[in-house]
Amino acid sequence: MRALTYQGANNVSMDTVPDPEIIAPDDMILRVTATAICGSDLHILHGKIPGMKDGDILGHEFMGVVEEVGSEVTRVKPGDRVVIPFVIACGQCFHCLLNEYAACETTNSGPGAAMNPKSIKPPAALFGYSHMYGGIAGGQAELVRVPKANVGPLVVPDVLSDEQVLFLSDILPTGYQAVLNAGVKPGSTLAIFGAGPVGCMAAACARMLGAETIYMVDHNPYRLEFARDTYGVLPINFDQDNDPAELIIQATQGRGVDACIDAVGFEAKGSTTETVLTTLKLEGSSGKALRQCIAATRRGGTVSVPGVYAGFIHGFLFGDAFDKGLTFKMGQTHVQGLMPELLEAIGEGRLKPEVIISHRMKLQDAVRGYELFDKRQDNCRKVVLTP
Repeated sequence: MRALTYQGANNVSMDTVPDPEIIAPDDMILRVTATAICGSDLHILHGKIPGMKDGDILGHEFMGVVEEVGSEVTRVKPGDRVVIPFVIACGQCFHCLLNEYAACETTNSGPGAAMNPKSIKPPAALFGYSHMYGGIAGGQAELVRVPKANVGPLVVPDVLSDEQVLFLSDILPTGYQAVLNAGVKPGSTLAIFGAGPVGCMAAACARMLGAETIYMVDHNPYRLEFARDTYGVLPINFDQDNDPAELIIQATQGRGVDACIDAVGFEAKGSTTETVLTTLKLEGSSGKALRQCIAATRRGGTVSVPGVYAGFIHGFLFGDAFDKGLTFKMGQTHVQGLMPELLEAIGEGRLKPEVIISHRMKLQDAVRGYELFDKRQDNCRKVVLTP
């Protein structure tokens, strides 16, 4: 089969690789009908994610048709059309029983990313995302082996197109969980840092839950314009206004917003000092977006972090967070628990995640898709690939 593979930092390629096979009795084989390039894939492209090996198949947003199932698979059958969550969970461990699927204790054979884990087990395995998270082959391919097929795949109705439901695999539930973690309710004020796909999905979900005012901070004018026109956000370009938090505070009677969402993560555009520190491996992540979130949130408010972070951050300003009595909620998305209600919202027309798509390409052209998305060429917001 053909698949998009990692070949070292800033180097991905389309290759012919062996077809996947069923290994465990609760595995299934999926024939991919649509897959997407995620912002998290760019962290891998940039060489920022440890544990990658040359030849690893990338991609964690995908869906398709069930081709084959193992002897113990009862939830799906060949011919079913399904969306696959990017988190691989067993459904039976301590955390899965609490609907904390991203913390599954059994699926990840890797160490996870924590620097000081002690004897706590690593979090769940992820598709296409380094051997720290199990080294499971991803979905930017013609075929995928899907472990734990009785827990992850969600059967979708034929009345909904692939593009309508594809993002149930990651960015839509990630944006939704970020909004839930932020405590958004009717009348809430919110600031979202990052106008990429997750930031836009967060804006869509916040509107669905009744947020009154949404500020969105980014430095890509075309992304801000799209978010303004589509979700009614108030855009702030930090290349033009270098202290968005102060603007937000001034616009909210000197108080700040009820919550901030950091949809940027550890590759946030920070200071020269931060760039040097991360280059020298003296800092794991840029703290620019996180510091802005802390500053822009009102006393007693919440900072929600769906953006990926790694390692440690200087200048975290924990004292400021304490002084303001802030709540922090963060982490990988518990996708399996959120997919059914989001599917219902799509079916009822309350969410239209497909509007984020700007580029539709063949899987064979995935390398060019990565270039478009990474370099923000041709006003690229989201690339969907079809085999």
